Formats: sequence, structure tokens, C-alpha cells
Amino acid sequence: MSWSRPVGWVLDHVLYRTSVMGRSNVPTGGPVIFAGNHISYLDGPVMFGAAPRPMHILVKQEMFKGFLGRVLTAAGQVPVDRRGDRAALQRCRDLLDAGRCVGILPEGTRGSGDASGINGGVAWLALNSGAPVVPVAILGTRIGSEDLDTVPRPGRRFHVSFGPALTLTRRAGETGRASMDRAAQEIRAALAGHVRDAIQLSGQPLPLADAPHDLTAVAGTPADDHLRTVQ
Repeated sequence: MSWSRPVGWVLDHVLYRTSVMGRSNVPTGGPVIFAGNHISYLDGPVMFGAAPRPMHILVKQEMFKGFLGRVLTAAGQVPVDRRGDRAALQRCRDLLDAGRCVGILPEGTRGSGDASGINGGVAWLALNSGAPVVPVAILGTRIGSEDLDTVPRPGRRFHVSFGPALTLTRRAGETGRASMDRAAQEIRAALAGHVRDAIQLSGQPLPLADAPHDLTAVAGTPADDHLRTVQ
């Protein structure tokens, strides 16, 4: 991943103009889960380039084809079957257990980015790894009524903000299902609140919503299959 970090920086600060806030909120050591809102194709790469630590990002497996697929693989990114992918979740847990960082866009698909709903994969990872979750607000990668497939012209201003980390644990007497539901709700509330704060600080609003949320995407379903491991 050493070569891909400079590439991410060039994307953020040469091809585009990215302001970054809250780097001090990211733990300097140990495993971290970065959970960002999702409005554009560029959200993952922009988050990757803005973060103070390298990360392995869950990327839909359809992207792992041809030259781009080889680049993503070489950069350490993790392919995921959005219909449900137990293996991708387990791989991310192994990375976190090794003290590394994982990035996920838990809304599951591009939309308005307000984090009104998230999938269960991020909650499963947080509960089973013990890694803190850092909410990440990504703004400007799609604006106004731009189509979901829009790629911003070079030079646009992006805003990335890292929020305070939260750590989630299972409570005494709590079932696996209850733990998952509570953890997902706490992560969703933290991400949604942080996005609102970032909008207020940056002055950059979210784009119009023109796609429904698909909460089974990005390893949402297999988290349910793993409930037995947290019960």
C-alpha cells in the first residue's frame, strides 16, 4: 500500500482541492474502522487519500476487472459481493485483528449521503473486532442534481471530516441480535450527526437523493449469518 498512499494524496490535493478536518480524531495506532457516507464513485478514493492512516476499503467486486482490478488488488482493497459476502467480512476482521484499518461505506450504495440507514456489516465488524469506528463525512464529490454516475471535473472543492471515534461492545445479558441492532443504530446516529456538523462547518450541502438505499449492499446480509459468533 506504500505506493497507493501518494496516489490518493495526488487525487485529493492535485486533481481536486480537498479540505480535511478532524485528523486528530483518528487513533494513531491499533485497528480502526472508517465509516463514510456515500454520494459518489469517488468517496472511497477521496477518503483513502485524506485519512492520516492507510486503510483497506471494501469495494464492490464488479470493479475488480482488467487494469483497474489489478490496481485495486495491488493497493490492498477488498472485493465484496454486495448480495452478501461472509468471506469479505471475515477478511476485514482479520485485517483489524492484525492492527490495520478498514474503510467501509455502510449506506451500501450511492444516494443522498445523509446516513438515514446503514447495513449491518460495519456493526458486526465493530462488535467482533473491538476496533473503534471513526465516522467520516465526505462532501462535494457529487452536488446538486448531478447524476449518480457523475465524475466531478478536476479542481472541484471536496470536504472530508473525521469525527470522534466510538467503540461498541456487547452489554451483559444482551443477545447477539440486540447487540447488532444497537451497534448499527449507534453508528448510524454518529455518522448522520457528523455529516450534519460537517455540512454546517463547510457550507457544502448534500446532493439531491435520486437513488433508493440498498441496505443489503457492502456485506450487510452476511452479518446476520455471523450473529451466532456474538451470542
